Amino acid sequence: MGEKIEPKYDEVPQNEENAAKDKEQTEEGGAVRLQAKMSLLNGVTVIVGSIIGSGIFISPTGVLVQTGSVNMALIVWVVSGIFSMIGAYCYAELGCMIKKSGADYAYIMETFGPFLAFIRLWVECMIVRPCSQAIVALTFSIYILTPFFPECSPPTESVRLLAAACICLLTFINCWDVKWSTLVQDTFTYAKLVALFIIIGTGAYQLCTGHTEYFTFENTETDLTKISLAFYSGLFAYNGWNYLNFVIEELQDPVRNLPRAIAISLITVTVTYVFTNVAFYTTLSPLEVRGSTAVAVTFAERLYGPMAWIIPVFVAMSTFGAVNGILLTSSRLFYAGACEKQMPEILTMIQISRLTPTPAVLCIALLSLLYLMSDNVYSLINYVGFATWLSIGLAVVCVPYLRWKRPDLERPIRVNLFFPIIYIIATIFITVVPCIASPLDTGRGALIILTGVPVYFVFIYWKNKPPCIRRALFAFTVFMQKIMVVVGAEEPVRV
Repeated sequence: MGEKIEPKYDEVPQNEENAAKDKEQTEEGGAVRLQAKMSLLNGVTVIVGSIIGSGIFISPTGVLVQTGSVNMALIVWVVSGIFSMIGAYCYAELGCMIKKSGADYAYIMETFGPFLAFIRLWVECMIVRPCSQAIVALTFSIYILTPFFPECSPPTESVRLLAAACICLLTFINCWDVKWSTLVQDTFTYAKLVALFIIIGTGAYQLCTGHTEYFTFENTETDLTKISLAFYSGLFAYNGWNYLNFVIEELQDPVRNLPRAIAISLITVTVTYVFTNVAFYTTLSPLEVRGSTAVAVTFAERLYGPMAWIIPVFVAMSTFGAVNGILLTSSRLFYAGACEKQMPEILTMIQISRLTPTPAVLCIALLSLLYLMSDNVYSLINYVGFATWLSIGLAVVCVPYLRWKRPDLERPIRVNLFFPIIYIIATIFITVVPCIASPLDTGRGALIILTGVPVYFVFIYWKNKPPCIRRALFAFTVFMQKIMVVVGAEEPVRV
């Protein structure tokens, strides 16, 4: 009864493609490492491609509702970009000092140990990724359905049902073939750029013809709690600036290219976002923006006449691709966390015939469907904002903490401590103040974070579990393994 139960699984043989990739790896000091092939341009495209998604089509309404005036809303967009740039700059020091993939997860693990690192992983896997996917799927539904309901908002049930159908379809694609999912990603990535270029070009024309009547500070909100909630909507659109740190080992000359990639990409995104908002306000009044569930559709209907359909089509394509992108990357995060033994073992397994991480894909999809119980996009953004900036703020704390505790560490990039301190203070503001303005949303977010504490101590910290519990966990793993026809991977990926 007391014997140790060690589940054994068949290994999946490498295919020729993986074998070819292995040949591209180099050995240094006995360790096999991937060659650094990403150039500065690749780094810029990774960050820009990760940030620009559905946020710019969702957030303008949320920012304006909380700020009250157009000019204050534009200030929030600019400050959100600067705030993200400071955070990314702090991550540049951490990324060049702690040369491990995993970004903030790795930094927190190195600085504060496995408990807080697990909480960060838990927040990302249980709140940020699935909730973000639900937000983008709802946006896809709204932009698809709004043209069919010109006189009113689309029915809530229809929006949820179409969002669920979108997630389920893309879940099937990601479970069936990785090539299908990457094809979807490549095809729909350009749609968001086309939509933004059309909107910005139209806005430039409107400005040149003198349409500036809405650019005022009238009705500016003075309640700081509401302004802080405006930053949640603004910063949601900038999510993804830390993604380059996840692949820093593959970036050529990271000491030189990482800060440059951050500066170029975040300036580009900030300018694009501000110009897009300026374009909206050259035509739409604050009242119209507040009352619109799909700002870009309202903008197109006002200006493009019979061709107004092109904007909702491109935005829907953009958001469809964004749902696929979140599903594709998030399932790998679940998979990698499981390989670090901080997620259930079943999530490390891959489907034997399709060679896809089916359990991880299904897990993120099911969690996203649960978040569709709320059709209020802005409440979901508040969940994500609270959890995201609390976690990223903790990662930035690593900069001054390691300066104090580990002054011996090599720091190729050494940021002025003014920047992490300002970032930490700002993070406290945008996580604590919204608790007053929106206690229900932030309370739910905090509650979900706290559920990670008993999970950590029961399933990870507690090593010597009774045989009955170990047998039950093993039986569950084997049952799920049989249901999905999955086995353990030959070489688990490390975070």
